[in-house]
Amino acid sequence: MSQVNQFALLGQRRFGPFFGVQFLGAFNDNVYKNALVIMLTFQGAGMTDMGQGLLVNLCAGLFILPFFLFSATAGQLADKYDKAMLTRFVKAIEIVIMVLGAVGFYLMNLSMLLVALFMMGMQSAMFGPVKYAYLPQQLRKDELVGGNGLVDAGTFIAILLGTILGGVLIGFKPGGALWVAAAVLVIAVLGYMASRKVPPSPAPEPDLKINWNPLTETWSNLRFLRTNRTVFLSILGISWFWFYGALFLSQFPAYARDVLGGSESVVTLLLAVFSIGIGLGSLLCEKFSGQKIEIGLVPFGSIGMTVFAVDLYFASPGTVAAGAAGVSALLAQPGIWRVLFDLVMVGMFGGFYIVPMYALIQSRSEPGHQARVIAGNNIMNALFMVVAAGAAAILLQAGLTVPQLFLITGCLNALIAIYIYTLVPEFLMRFLTWLLIHSVYRLDKSGLEHIPERGPAVLVCNHVSFVDALIIAAACRRPIRFVMDHRIFRIPVLSFVFRTGRCIPIAPAKEDPEMLERAYDEIARGLEAGDLIGIFPEGRITDTGELYPFRSGIRRIIERTPVPVVPLALRGLWGSFFSRKDGAAMTRPWRARPLAKIALVAAPPVAPPAVTPEGLQAQVLALRGDWK
Repeated sequence: MSQVNQFALLGQRRFGPFFGVQFLGAFNDNVYKNALVIMLTFQGAGMTDMGQGLLVNLCAGLFILPFFLFSATAGQLADKYDKAMLTRFVKAIEIVIMVLGAVGFYLMNLSMLLVALFMMGMQSAMFGPVKYAYLPQQLRKDELVGGNGLVDAGTFIAILLGTILGGVLIGFKPGGALWVAAAVLVIAVLGYMASRKVPPSPAPEPDLKINWNPLTETWSNLRFLRTNRTVFLSILGISWFWFYGALFLSQFPAYARDVLGGSESVVTLLLAVFSIGIGLGSLLCEKFSGQKIEIGLVPFGSIGMTVFAVDLYFASPGTVAAGAAGVSALLAQPGIWRVLFDLVMVGMFGGFYIVPMYALIQSRSEPGHQARVIAGNNIMNALFMVVAAGAAAILLQAGLTVPQLFLITGCLNALIAIYIYTLVPEFLMRFLTWLLIHSVYRLDKSGLEHIPERGPAVLVCNHVSFVDALIIAAACRRPIRFVMDHRIFRIPVLSFVFRTGRCIPIAPAKEDPEMLERAYDEIARGLEAGDLIGIFPEGRITDTGELYPFRSGIRRIIERTPVPVVPLALRGLWGSFFSRKDGAAMTRPWRARPLAKIALVAAPPVAPPAVTPEGLQAQVLALRGDWK
């Protein structure tokens, strides 16, 4: 399978126009919202008797309310109809909405402006399920992380640029409102033009009967999410990210003014460094994941989100400088670069956290329900963002400072992460294997496209060290159930990883014949269920560097459940800290070579009738070559 760099996707019709549509949509939303909020903040007294605080919160509520009302319906529509057609429909609606908003700005009519804001929220709620269900339909699995990274990075950059442009345009004197009116119309038209180039994306459930009752469908949607435990808990994890992010973003104005002593331009600076961090983390996900869905990055992201949120508390100045400093004056203050660094890192690790989560729910949701799953995710996200706003208001009212709020959020993030990883140990298991091949070894992979994307198969490999299974698991795109000696299975720490990966312990017939038979029965059940089974046919870790004869167990497995067998070979592990060269493994710390180069090579599958222990051993030996 050819690998495509994520940026190359921007030049392809299946992704480029879609990326333009979602970027321009997020950009336009924020141009309009920020211009409206600033206008109401400074000119609201001439338009209504409502207080400034009430007006700003009303705007936030009107934009988020449609996500509760329309997301469930939007998910059904995205599963029933072609997503390209829905994209063009949504962008055409955006033009109508922006006409209404432009007239509202021209007439300074608050009612029209608020109606347009509500309709923008509705349009965004309708597009959300289309956006994230479109990606797995058009991208291969090895492109899914890169595509999601581009979308998430583009969204936050669009939010940043839209917020800046909205503030700049509304500040023009005279005629700022007219500039905003013209800009949102032009951006809406450009978005529609981009939507015309989005390729067809056929409906997975064209016969789906739409339930137009938003309340019953929302409840049904949320109940359906719980049927896939991993997906549901991943959605909770994504919603927590939006809680975390919304709480940070909402406190930037108060943090800039009351803690840093900065002016309005400092708020933009904080938003910029935070958005750049998320964009950077989102784009780096593809490189760090090796173009596969690597959920091991999720714990890595949550660790960074906690560490740098806590450090932001300690980096925040204890006394506020007099006056409202601009950006240049602020940057001259001691310690401010540490604050900015923390914000960049919080954003970057947030990107590591969120991108694999989105890719996971896209890949593990049933194709016919993907859009409805995304719709349920959007409902949960909106709920968590509302709770974040309420929690922040209560804590600040109780006398907490903004840095203390960041500290509590960082610590709470650690507790939430531990809870999620306890419920789904797969995240932590993948994190440990990811660390192994990124901090201990540099892994070269070749021929892994021979491992089937779906369906049962047996992987056979030479056995060189105690971490062989971890390295193969980290390199493979699919989960593998390894068959291993029961003594290795019980090694402390590694045992957690092996149990989480549903490994199958096995013992020799002379030692524990009942365990042996249980292992063969479990292997058969796994293959019948479509699992990948990994075995080390030598039956032991080599202590000479050479392959021991492959035992007859592989023949018994294939005779009982005829499936393809994929030969693998590990290279470069002989002589490592985890190997048995010159004695027991893991007893010579000087052998540990940070980032030592190793390799994993695969050959084409062997058909069941051609499987023999001797033939497989010859193939594995040829794959390994002279590099032990």
